[in-house]
Amino acid sequence: MEALGDLYTRMGRIDEGLAIDESLTAADPRNPTYAYNLACSLALVGQKEKAIEALTRAVQLGYDDLEWLLKDSDLDSLRKHPHFVLILVHLKSARKNSPAS
Repeated sequence: MEALGDLYTRMGRIDEGLAIDESLTAADPRNPTYAYNLACSLALVGQKEKAIEALTRAVQLGYDDLEWLLKDSDLDSLRKHPHFVLILVHLKSARKNSPAS
C-alpha cells in the first residue's frame, strides 16, 4: 500500500495518494514513515496546518532523516512555516547531541 501511495503521488494523483496515506496512518498510527508520508500528501493538497501536525507527529515517533526532509520537494509549501523551522532546529539539535556525532 505504501508503494501504491507513492506511485499515485508521483503520477500526480495526489488525492488518491493522500487517501492511502490516511489509511496507512490510521492502521498504524505509531509508524513514523506513514506520518511523514501523510505530511507530504497534506502539504501537496495545501493543507499546511494538518501537514505540520503530521510532520511533527512523524518526528515525535522517531522520523529523523534530516537530509531528506531538507530536499523533499513535497514539503516546499511548508518551508517558511514557523513550525517547520522549529522541526528543523529540533532535528539538528538531536543530531548534534547524539552519541554518534
